[in-house]
Amino acid sequence: MAINETLLQLIWQYSLYKPGNLITQSGESVTILFPGVLNRNAGPDFFEAKVKVGNTLLVGNVELHINSSDWLKHGHQEDPAYQRLILHVVYNNDVPDVVAHTPVLQLAPHIPAHIITQYSNLLQAPQSIPCSAQLPNVKDIIKESWLSRLLAERWEQKLLEWEELLTKSAGDWHNLMYWRTAANFGFKVNTHPFMMLAQSLPLNILAKHHENLLQIEAVVFGQAGFLEGDFEDDYPRNLQREYDYLRKKYKLTPIHPHLWKFMRMRPANFPTIRLAQFAALVHKSVHLFSQVVEIATGKELQPLFDVKASEYWDTHFKFDEPSAESSPKRLGKSSIDNIIINTIAPIQFLYAEQQGVSGLKERALQLLDTIPAEKNNIISIWDANKWPAQNATRSQAMIQLYNRYCSSKRCLECPIGLSIIRAVPVEG
Repeated sequence: MAINETLLQLIWQYSLYKPGNLITQSGESVTILFPGVLNRNAGPDFFEAKVKVGNTLLVGNVELHINSSDWLKHGHQEDPAYQRLILHVVYNNDVPDVVAHTPVLQLAPHIPAHIITQYSNLLQAPQSIPCSAQLPNVKDIIKESWLSRLLAERWEQKLLEWEELLTKSAGDWHNLMYWRTAANFGFKVNTHPFMMLAQSLPLNILAKHHENLLQIEAVVFGQAGFLEGDFEDDYPRNLQREYDYLRKKYKLTPIHPHLWKFMRMRPANFPTIRLAQFAALVHKSVHLFSQVVEIATGKELQPLFDVKASEYWDTHFKFDEPSAESSPKRLGKSSIDNIIINTIAPIQFLYAEQQGVSGLKERALQLLDTIPAEKNNIISIWDANKWPAQNATRSQAMIQLYNRYCSSKRCLECPIGLSIIRAVPVEG
């Protein structure tokens, strides 16, 4: 495999070359004191490098190219951003002296063959996890420290959107909690319509009626668009009657019912059941944020979300369609764990960050230690590769690792991949 510029940058950044006998094209010795800070934006590849050329200490920027002629192809000679260049590092010096008054270092003779070979093996690996064969050989400290960073990375991405929602709700944490809990009840497939429903139904309306379960169910199902048309059963007809009154009173506009997905879903996960459970949660505690903001363990949080759909749903999954068996539709433990992982812990973390509450950020992270690891296809892949997730902290980080790095083979940006690339093969 031919080397690419991304790999060349990594080799330079982490000194994955033989440092002895480095010389410029003019024959001067080169000592790299500091490779510089990688620049991911426009301009030179590395800023503020420290390089000794001969007896002269140079401090400034470094540019890397596969071929020295790429300098001309990229038009750098006309760009003032490259005026502070102290060194031009190339893999192949095909055009000498292409950068005026700047020493050139050809790195190819100093790069160990196994660096390129092992990177090539990762890129060409057919497995969904490119490093699966080498993973058991990677030191635990590398894997564990990387997982810690990945969880923070996952939350940083998620909380950018949450900060926008908080601004949209004029800094109302109760409202943010309401919106995000509702979205979580969609459990991925119906996240979007649940969020639309919550944003169409102000929390203060629910607060006024939260002691009356029928009225809460009426506005929830009504705003979801499920109370249009004629019904045979008394229960949906009662909901419809209540909703007609409340809809006019509060000038409510329901969302379109076609947004909800039922296909390829277990009946217990139908949006109708989830809506009934959500209504039960609102009836039980309309202002959840005050209760959950400082709770430190999953065991303490479980009772707050231990709710079941009203009795009608014991024998139904949809309106006017009785089911063959009767069973209470309680929100299961795994579903509650999912809400803690994806709503409670992140909102605790964001609140601590925004309010500067001492210790709460770390407590939010530690909350996931008390929750079992998620069970899904991604975690099953890690299990098959003998790297099981012991708790939700690990599973969240491993989901991030798979989605953001493994699936797109961003091995050069992963400490695990980097450790494999730089490892010296054992002879024999």
